[in-house]
Amino acid sequence: MQERPPLVARDAEGLGPALVEQLVDRKLVGSPAELYDLNEETVAGLERMGDKSALNLVEQINKSKTATLPRLLHALGIPQVGEATALALANHFGDLEPILDANEEQLQEVEGIGPNVAAEIRSFFHQKHNREVNDKLVKAGVHWPKIVVDRKAQPLAGKTFVLTGTLVSLSRDEAKEKLQSLGAKVAGSVSKKTDYVIVGEEAGSKADKARELGIATLDEAGLLKLLER
Repeated sequence: MQERPPLVARDAEGLGPALVEQLVDRKLVGSPAELYDLNEETVAGLERMGDKSALNLVEQINKSKTATLPRLLHALGIPQVGEATALALANHFGDLEPILDANEEQLQEVEGIGPNVAAEIRSFFHQKHNREVNDKLVKAGVHWPKIVVDRKAQPLAGKTFVLTGTLVSLSRDEAKEKLQSLGAKVAGSVSKKTDYVIVGEEAGSKADKARELGIATLDEAGLLKLLER
């Protein structure tokens, strides 16, 4: 199988690399979408897979049909598109179809996407094979809610944030997602291009570097107030 199983299915409990390899070797699965065609009887016939385990696995795979657009984009295996870029694409375009049709100039309007990444995305979706995989996933029942795009609701567009330390009221991933939803870029290290450093409990060297560079810092209360915009 040339394509990796989409993350929406790969995260199903029990669907590990060894099982996927069995499915491919036995020619039961030839593309990611075909994972959704598996039934209990077929799965139960695999090595170390009983009836109960087969039932649980098929149920987990079926549950994974309900996805999110960022998760789907990350799952497709687009070169240079990780979780952050997938989220930025989703928040900018709102649905998959506009991304499929976007040209390189339109893709570069997305925060954090430059010429090289835009070219990779355009090339990926321009290939007939990848388009067919997308169509098969949709036909298999994979679906996601559209994201309402409000261009005016991007008050942090152009701003770069860095998170350090532990936050109490929300996880680092949640904080990152909320900042990105407001148009911000969240970086992993502090530099002269950083606009704000969010300092949680037991903050490390990033907080020290922010002070050295004269970069504004916010505590958790300041972050929460910022997210209320």
